[in-house]
Amino acid sequence: MCGIIGIVGKDSVNQTLYDGLTMLQHRGQDAAGIMTADGGRLYLRKNNGLVRDVFHTRHMLRLAGNIGIGHVRYPTAGSASNAESQPFYVNSPYGIAIAHNGNLTNAQELKKEVFRDDLRHINTESDSEVLLNVFAHELEAQGKLRVNENDIFKAITSVHRRCRGAYAVVAMIIGYGLVGFRDPYGIRPIAFGKRETDRGDEYIIASESVAIESLGFKVVRDIMPGEAIFIDVDGNLHSRQCADKTIYSPCIFEHVYFARPDSTVDEISVYRARMRMGEFLARKIEREWASHDIDVVIPIPDTSRTAGLQLANDLGLKFREGFIKNRYIGRTFIMPGQKERKKSVRQKLNPIDLEFRGRNVLLVDDSIVRGTTSKEIVQMARDAGANKVYFASASPPVRHANVYGIDMPSRRELVGFGRDEEQICAEIGADGLIYQDLDDLIESARKGNPKIKRFDTSVFNGDYVTGDITPEYLAHIENLRNDGAKEKQRGKDDDNIIDLYNTA
Repeated sequence: MCGIIGIVGKDSVNQTLYDGLTMLQHRGQDAAGIMTADGGRLYLRKNNGLVRDVFHTRHMLRLAGNIGIGHVRYPTAGSASNAESQPFYVNSPYGIAIAHNGNLTNAQELKKEVFRDDLRHINTESDSEVLLNVFAHELEAQGKLRVNENDIFKAITSVHRRCRGAYAVVAMIIGYGLVGFRDPYGIRPIAFGKRETDRGDEYIIASESVAIESLGFKVVRDIMPGEAIFIDVDGNLHSRQCADKTIYSPCIFEHVYFARPDSTVDEISVYRARMRMGEFLARKIEREWASHDIDVVIPIPDTSRTAGLQLANDLGLKFREGFIKNRYIGRTFIMPGQKERKKSVRQKLNPIDLEFRGRNVLLVDDSIVRGTTSKEIVQMARDAGANKVYFASASPPVRHANVYGIDMPSRRELVGFGRDEEQICAEIGADGLIYQDLDDLIESARKGNPKIKRFDTSVFNGDYVTGDITPEYLAHIENLRNDGAKEKQRGKDDDNIIDLYNTA
């Protein structure tokens, strides 16, 4: 999962891009990058680390120009190499830079095509660099010294025909303007906004509405599946549907976990969707566990708080903040090893003993992925004096690999793989476990936008919306994402000390 942003302004955009990336930091803490254009000159700064650590005053001063793009990343296949931080850039044709959120499911095939047929070299293992070179080749194939919006849209149409999987993209074409486009299924989120100034209109493209509104822009709308927008250097907006066939299928896990609650994604309030998750979960408890002996509901901070509060209200139970979160510890389900992951959970959360002692507690989390975190939290609740520890998940069991840009572990490392709910309960050490039903999860999101008839729910049911996922591809993903492969990749990354593009 990554966060992307692009701005066409009337003045320098470096500080605005920086501020926008801080609003998207939750989407990736591994690396950050900004590229700006000042006339025909490009400026780039990217590195591993948080936004605040990558950009210092000396870097910001050199990021000149009124057009720019930015990116925050965590790696979806275990690599944390600085060379794979974004934006990526190619000088031909015209000079193109790209920031991408998602995952191409045919990246390996495309990489061979790009080398064999397009005569282009790929320098990293990133599918984003592959996507950039496909776009660059298709734009070059227009055969023009100078291109217009029609040529750009034709190139994107060809990108859709060649690329499969999930991709939300912002791209700069030097001397022309800013492009934003989305795959024909609309799996990963992207929206754009506008700000009126005395000198004309300014535009922004970003992964989530929170980054748009916090910077003083007004959200215009989401970019639709298969659609592209182009904002030229003079601030004129052009849009076109570039895909032959589209099926609106956004990722439902954005609403479960990734997106900020103060964002609206695909016209759905993330906050309201999570409230409805709590409502549906409360109804299931009333229906299937009417004689429960729960004394208090305690959320696992932060993303489950909204669902947990609504659940407690609907059941007439006490709601308490029983865990205090250390915000300087990264996400545990993407930690590289089991030992490090368990240690991180204890450092990340600290229980308030008074809220647990002698009580039957219901812990509410947004999801259960590996189960390692849940098991540690259940034990922490017991150590804090809880009488009984029950566990509720605002989403169904995660049993399948994600192939569209979320760095979930190997399928065999998922606690839900090959286990029923009773076995999962025993694995995490809880006295009882209740999961959200998939139909209820879908309805929680769909109520916010009835126009969406289908969501990507593949991590729950193995139904991959792009229809191209084979057992061989899933085996390939398994080999990339298991803990052993990630440990091996970390060793390679530690040896990688060359950054050819870090110029700012």
